[in-house]
Amino acid sequence: MALLAVSMILMCINILLKKNGRFRSQHVGANKAMRDNKVGCVQSQDFQMRLDNPRAVKERL
Repeated sequence: MALLAVSMILMCINILLKKNGRFRSQHVGANKAMRDNKVGCVQSQDFQMRLDNPRAVKERL
């Protein structure tokens, strides 16, 4: 428990001392290396594939 508490305190200090004071985005689409390799979020890829398919089932969004 002490190790967990110390690590949480250090993460909080890191956030306070950072320039913007927040964590980087953990979303796949926000990662430049993933975008360069054409890798995206599953939901975004599914949505895009449904738009590109002329025989796709029409859904209400």
